[in-house]
Amino acid sequence: MRIIHTADWHIGQTFYTFSRAKEHEMFLEWLRNAIRERGTDLLLIAGDVFDTPNPSAEAQRMLYRFLTQVTSENKNLQIIITAGNHDSAARLEAPSPLFDAFNIYVSGVVHYVHEEIDFERMIVPLNGGGCCLAVPYLRPGDYPESDTHSEGVAKMYSTLFNKAKEMNYSPIIAMGHLQASGAKVSVGDSTEHAIIGGLDGIDAGFACDGIAYTALGHLHKAQRVSHRENIRYSGAPLPMSFAESKNRQSVTEVIIEGGKCSIGEIHCPAPASLIRVPETPQDLETVLREISQLRDGETDDSSPYLQVRIKTDAPNPDLRFQIDSALEGKAVRLANIEVTSSNDKSGSDEKQMTYDEFKQLKPIDLMKDIFTKQTGHDLPENLEQLLNGIIEEAQL
Repeated sequence: MRIIHTADWHIGQTFYTFSRAKEHEMFLEWLRNAIRERGTDLLLIAGDVFDTPNPSAEAQRMLYRFLTQVTSENKNLQIIITAGNHDSAARLEAPSPLFDAFNIYVSGVVHYVHEEIDFERMIVPLNGGGCCLAVPYLRPGDYPESDTHSEGVAKMYSTLFNKAKEMNYSPIIAMGHLQASGAKVSVGDSTEHAIIGGLDGIDAGFACDGIAYTALGHLHKAQRVSHRENIRYSGAPLPMSFAESKNRQSVTEVIIEGGKCSIGEIHCPAPASLIRVPETPQDLETVLREISQLRDGETDDSSPYLQVRIKTDAPNPDLRFQIDSALEGKAVRLANIEVTSSNDKSGSDEKQMTYDEFKQLKPIDLMKDIFTKQTGHDLPENLEQLLNGIIEEAQL
């Protein structure tokens, strides 16, 4: 059985002021060809299909066009889609009666029968034998009663696994859209929505030892989890923020044969790259000098997105004009100007940290860092006092 695992498409994303429709169309065309050329039997899409719960008509048409084309070209292809935290779970499930005719299964919400979780609805038989535990993004209350969110998620998977074993399914694969402890998150990347307080910090032990492969979504960097080869994030096919500019985009290919599981990455071509000038914030003179070295030419849908990173001591009302003037005739699309205070010693936000490390950060420190990066000034004392009061009330 040949499987392609992908996630976090975020169809419909507007990157600052730029539509990414062309980039998504190019990725989906590449994926169609990869599925056909590699003889893929099963496509797993592990959440965040859309960028918002209310995607545009254009974004929905793009998904449905892809699903129609890829299933018509590959008659034996099975597709399983689970909802992510960006998706409207009910909206994603709505076309299910039509999807049934195309061998497409969508798991958007946790269903109930007589006030009990309908576990069997999330156990999806596979054409090649075995089954998939198609678990969508789990919000509080979407799992068996437990003391903590992490325990509840683990109990959901263990219950499903035991039921699948009782039904004599083999192999068993699983899907999930969550943030596993031990996985790498990009500092400064708001698109991954790390949640303070541990709501998304799920111990990797949620994936039972008997599961052949666990396909995860939510984090945009392709990686294994806690050194376990068979628990993986496929990563996003497009970089979703400048914090992801150095990520290599890919999908994961899994081959299960004779009881053995082999795993590899298939790298996606980047329709448009993300570049930062400079790599770390510098003074305006240095920035303008580096801009002058960018490639000349006309801009189009394949031109790189540009983030300009400036470190300054004081507001400069002519800053945007000077940057726009320097960029005239350059083959880039200016997406963002990041202004950093010269007093900021935090350094580059490209470093990686584990979720366990992230949980040690204090909310007020995060707010101060964000305020400084967005305004170039320190957080005013009155605002700091107000935020501390809010944090204290929330912890009562």
